[in-house]
Amino acid sequence: MQNLVDGILTGSYISLAAIGLTLVMHILRFANFSHAELLSVGAYAALVFDKAFAAVFPIAATKLAPLSLTLALLAAIVVSMAFTGATAILIDRLVFRRVRDKGNELSMVFASFGMALVMRNLIALGFGLHSQLYSRDIAFAVILSRDPLILVKPDQVFVLGAALVLMAALHLVLTRTTFGFALRAVAENPALAQVNGVDLGRMIAATWVIAGMLAAAAGVFYGLSYQLIPIMGRDLVLPVFAATIVGGIGSVYGAVLGGFIVGIASNLALLVLPSGYSPAVPFLLILAVLILRPNGLFGEARA
Repeated sequence: MQNLVDGILTGSYISLAAIGLTLVMHILRFANFSHAELLSVGAYAALVFDKAFAAVFPIAATKLAPLSLTLALLAAIVVSMAFTGATAILIDRLVFRRVRDKGNELSMVFASFGMALVMRNLIALGFGLHSQLYSRDIAFAVILSRDPLILVKPDQVFVLGAALVLMAALHLVLTRTTFGFALRAVAENPALAQVNGVDLGRMIAATWVIAGMLAAAAGVFYGLSYQLIPIMGRDLVLPVFAATIVGGIGSVYGAVLGGFIVGIASNLALLVLPSGYSPAVPFLLILAVLILRPNGLFGEARA
């Protein structure tokens, strides 16, 4: 039961990252391997803004018990989401749009590999290779059940709740607003949507903003659960891609379910496998889905 609960908590931030990736892959038609690095950008941006807000407003550094979070960090999460969304647009303007206009999908994939390396090394250059924490205070777990024994940290409950709120907000945007209908129309048929008056450039920019913001939130939530390291994007790229493929490329709801499946499977695998083998679980899930259901759980075949 403890592994199952941990898997659900892990799946929450994997799902957030997978939603952004599946939107980019569905609308822009390429596998963006630099997406996981946006998690690192958001996580480290929140670290910087947290320190800045705490320095300018000392009262904001007060902990919100029983959480290890502070008001400064909560504000930093919001600002880092906006910052990462802007960073995603900037990367598209400087790199991906130029490649998209002159190259093909394979060129975009190679460009994303290059951007991943650039972003990862810039973070390592700026923050060093050592790990960092949002808070060095010891976080004590709360006993949810004694038989079986289930322990959960308050920060983990916050991460799960915040992730579900963000997913619900995106669901409402996609299903209840004109913007959401336009974005879905572009995802299904960009040419037809453009003929009907949808601004394709605006929708592409919005896709990058949404992907960047969700990636930033996922990166911060990962940092709250573990620690910040410059190679966190490299470690998370496979689970995020696995969640996207398992759920079905282009399906937001599939990405959510895929994220939880990957998180739960990775944690349950620890019951039978040494911890060093757990990174192989997402890869095995990808192989299983590609063999049994190539379009994923919610994906549809594309012409």
